[in-house]
Amino acid sequence: MGGSPLRILVVGAGIAGLAVARALRLAGFRPDVTEKLPPTERADTGLYLPGNAARALRRLDLDGPLRPLGQVIHRQRFLEATGAPLCEVDLDALWAGVGECRALPRAELHRVLLTGAGGAVRHGAEVSTVEPLPGGVAVGFTDGTSGEYDLVIGADGPRSAVRTLAALGGPPRPAGQVVYRSVVRGGPRVADWTALLGQRAGFLVVPLGAGRLYCYADEAGTSLPADPLARLHELFGDYGGPVPEVLAALETVDVELTQEVELGRWFHGRVLLVGDAAHATAPTLSQGAAMALEDAVVLAESLRAAGSVEAALIAYESRRRPRTRWVRDRTRDRNRTRDVPPALRDPLLRGRGGRIFQEHYRLLTGPL
Repeated sequence: MGGSPLRILVVGAGIAGLAVARALRLAGFRPDVTEKLPPTERADTGLYLPGNAARALRRLDLDGPLRPLGQVIHRQRFLEATGAPLCEVDLDALWAGVGECRALPRAELHRVLLTGAGGAVRHGAEVSTVEPLPGGVAVGFTDGTSGEYDLVIGADGPRSAVRTLAALGGPPRPAGQVVYRSVVRGGPRVADWTALLGQRAGFLVVPLGAGRLYCYADEAGTSLPADPLARLHELFGDYGGPVPEVLAALETVDVELTQEVELGRWFHGRVLLVGDAAHATAPTLSQGAAMALEDAVVLAESLRAAGSVEAALIAYESRRRPRTRWVRDRTRDRNRTRDVPPALRDPLLRGRGGRIFQEHYRLLTGPL
C-alpha cells in the first residue's frame, strides 16, 4: 500500500506519534497529526536512549540530526547507596552492531522528530468520538470539527483517550513506583550512567553534555508527595557518590506515578494503538521511547508490505508483541529486586550483576 492515498490520523504528538508520522512519510503516506495540548505544555526532562533506540532512529533517517545532541554513554555503573561499587555494564559491547547509547534533553529529541514528521501538528485538537465506518473511522473533536479516515493511530500515551473511545481498554494500572525527574546544571562531574541502589529506592544520574545532568529517582509507592523536592532530600540525603552534590543543585522536580498498560489486543477495526497507549511499563529499563520508535518503523513496514489495512495491523501486532512482552516481563523482574534487602541483593550484584543486567536486553539486541 506504499504511496497509496490512505487517509491516516495520528493522535498524539509526543515521541510515539511523531515517530509514526515520520515513518509513514518515509513510506509514502501523508498522515494528519493532532495533539490536545498546546505546543508549550511539555515539561522538559532528560532521556536515555539505549542502542535499539539508536537503530530505530537510523531506520527513520534521523541519526544525522541527532548526532550532535546530548552525550554518548559508554558504561553503566551500579553502586550501593553509600557509593561503593556493585557492578558495571559495558554498553559498547552490549549494543555492538545495534547502535550507541545516548542521553539528551527530551525536548531536543522532540524537535528532531517534529522536523522529521513535517512539522505540521494540529494542536488543541482533542478527540471526543471514534466511530467505526465500513472501511474507515469517523472521528469527532471537542471543537466541533470531524473527519473520516482509513486508519486512526492512537499514540496518546498511557492515559490514551483513543484506547477508551475505541473500546480497547480502560485506564492504566499503577506499577507501584513514584518517580522524580529533573535536569541539573552546575552539578558534579559525572561521566557514566550511574545508579545508586538503596532499600526500595534508587537514584540515577546521567550526563547530558554541556554540563547538564539528568536525574531520575524512584521509590516504591502509590501516592504523590506534597513537596517532591523535600521528599527527595528525605529519601536520599544520606546517599553517597554524586548524590549530595546533585541534591544541592536541584531546583525543580517533576514527579509522577508509574503506570502499566497491558491489553488483549492493540487494534479494533481500523483503530490502532502504539507506544505507551498500547504497552506502557515502568521506565526501569529505559525502553519507553525505544519501543515507540521501533513501533513506528515496524508499522510503516507493515503498511507498505500488506495488501490491506487489516492485514497490515495483524502483521504489525504479531511482530511487536514478543518484544514489548519481553520488556514488560524484564521490567517486572528488575522491579522485584526492590523488595530484596540490600544485605542479600548487593553480594549477588557484585558477583553477577553485570551479566544479569545485560540479559535484560538480550532479545532487544536482535533484529526488529
